[in-house]
Amino acid sequence: MRKLIVATGNAGKMKEVREIVSDLPYEVLSMKEAGVAADPEEDGKTFEENALIKARAVAKLLPEGEDAIVIADDSGLEIDYLDKAPGIYSARFMGHDTSYEIKNQALLDKLTGVPKEKRTARFVCAIAAVCPDGAEYTTRGTMEGFIAEQIAGANGFGYDPIFWVEEYQCTSAELTEEQKNEISHRGKALRAIKKYL
Repeated sequence: MRKLIVATGNAGKMKEVREIVSDLPYEVLSMKEAGVAADPEEDGKTFEENALIKARAVAKLLPEGEDAIVIADDSGLEIDYLDKAPGIYSARFMGHDTSYEIKNQALLDKLTGVPKEKRTARFVCAIAAVCPDGAEYTTRGTMEGFIAEQIAGANGFGYDPIFWVEEYQCTSAELTEEQKNEISHRGKALRAIKKYL
């Protein structure tokens, strides 16, 4: 069975990827499960560039002749009122070691008093696939919403507890896994990359 190696150490992301590609004939492995350790500097200017940097770095470390496709994602939160920040710096916003509880509260503080119609935001996810023959593909998915007034919900991770999903009248962290996979930025980008897989 052909391998699909996901360039992440994030258990939440691995779970999402496994669910969405479960109908494909691939053995889905995290970097750790594939025995690869890579932490390339993500110095791209776009989500797509950063996803490709990660996927290429892992692909380079695979044993010669390994029949595996490597996929990597780069995702983040764009808040229109803050000039699309934190954007590609979402994971590094306020430092790698700062908890999301603190990051989320800091963003809410920046939007104190800002009316709902100006709190528009989106989650963006770019996924890159690097194939053994050198072919490369990228896809992008977005999930539109607003920044909530307060932190709510225990499902999900990252900025989910402050991202308001109008359609369900709750935060992304209050959605069920099925609801989230259906509308999430990562779900959309993954379903798009499935065409190439």
